[in-house]
Amino acid sequence: MKGSPMDIAIARTFLEVVRTGSFINAAANLHITQTAVSARIRVLEEQLGRPVFVRDKAGARMTAAGERFLRFATSLVQVWESARRAVALPEGFDSVVTVGAEFSLWNPLLLHWLSWTRRHAPHLAVRARVDGADRLLDQVQSGLLDAAVIYGGARRTGIITELLFEEKLVLVRTPGNDEAASEQVGVWWGEEFAAFHQAAYPDQANPVIAVDHGPLALEYILSTGGRGYFREGFIRLLMEAGQLLPVPDSPEFSYSAYLAHSPRADPEVMIRIRAGLRAAAATMGGEALG
Repeated sequence: MKGSPMDIAIARTFLEVVRTGSFINAAANLHITQTAVSARIRVLEEQLGRPVFVRDKAGARMTAAGERFLRFATSLVQVWESARRAVALPEGFDSVVTVGAEFSLWNPLLLHWLSWTRRHAPHLAVRARVDGADRLLDQVQSGLLDAAVIYGGARRTGIITELLFEEKLVLVRTPGNDEAASEQVGVWWGEEFAAFHQAAYPDQANPVIAVDHGPLALEYILSTGGRGYFREGFIRLLMEAGQLLPVPDSPEFSYSAYLAHSPRADPEVMIRIRAGLRAAAATMGGEALG
């Protein structure tokens, strides 16, 4: 087996074990058996002539050889994904871009971006994904995504984050009852927001209803009544229609969106992605940067 060509599936399996720190978790995420994961890693170690993991009760950690192989495995997968997308182009299109966005960002940002792309880049095929921030960053690292839009400038080795637009989280309530009678709905906007919110409201009791997805929390208070913090750009039309009212003298919090991509991303592709996302941000009311 030594000296045979590297299988992309083996490189993917290696990266998944690195990411999860476990053969068991890697098997679950790749939808294969643990035996298959072990077999792939064994083949890799035979090809390299060195062990790449040390396994113990805590899981799997890279050896020095594994750490050296990591950047090569990442490049192998990224090159393969780029080649696959280029070869699999629909007829009449010159390239493909794959962009992901957090759940709270797909509507309206990703929706506006898709519309902009069809109008201004008609020969560009698009693949759009919606997922959590951590999984999106994993996919950028592995080359499955050209870029991702996330809230907060999460730092990852091998990923560039650029401030895309700035937005505010504002406290609003539904009409029909006064501020004091409005049930507070807790919305999870990340660790930074939670810390600032706690500092601004040190004596506020934990909410009875807490939701970790902004659009779901919004639907809840629109149907049931209540108040909570939401992205100003997303709720602007509801405020103009009188369906939501601002809570006077309440603190506002910054909530910035970032574009994350690999330093090896195609510069021409990134130019198109940036232009479309900034246009989409302007449409939804965010203050686009650059």
